[in-house]
Amino acid sequence: MFRIVTSQDDLLKVYSVRSIVFIEEQNCSYNIEVDGMDFTAMHILGVKDDEPFAAGRIRFLGEYVKFERLAIRKAYRGQGHGNQLLQFAMNAAREKGYSKYKLHAQVHALKFYEKHGFKAKGDVFLEADIEHQLMMRE
Repeated sequence: MFRIVTSQDDLLKVYSVRSIVFIEEQNCSYNIEVDGMDFTAMHILGVKDDEPFAAGRIRFLGEYVKFERLAIRKAYRGQGHGNQLLQFAMNAAREKGYSKYKLHAQVHALKFYEKHGFKAKGDVFLEADIEHQLMMRE
């Protein structure tokens, strides 16, 4: 269901999911969504019945791993896929020797990340005109 992206085709599927969720649903501009950080990141793709439905990006920043662009298409939400995506991302980071994680959570999703051991840090801020909170897990 989830895999690390190793092909151009899978990367295009990741971009498709992200475009649907962030550009279309959340009205993020293309210039914010496509930020130039994809070339140095590890990407995760979720596929079910040959249909791409989930995506995520992992960047390795010093002693921390930063999870970014975690997305589940609307028709696939509420089925536990977000939990599975985050667990897959944490496992992928652990396999690379990382155990400290951070992310910018949309405020509506704080409780979701708290259930996974993340703690809010600092003040709420705007990113792509959406309220976010830095969250960390060590």
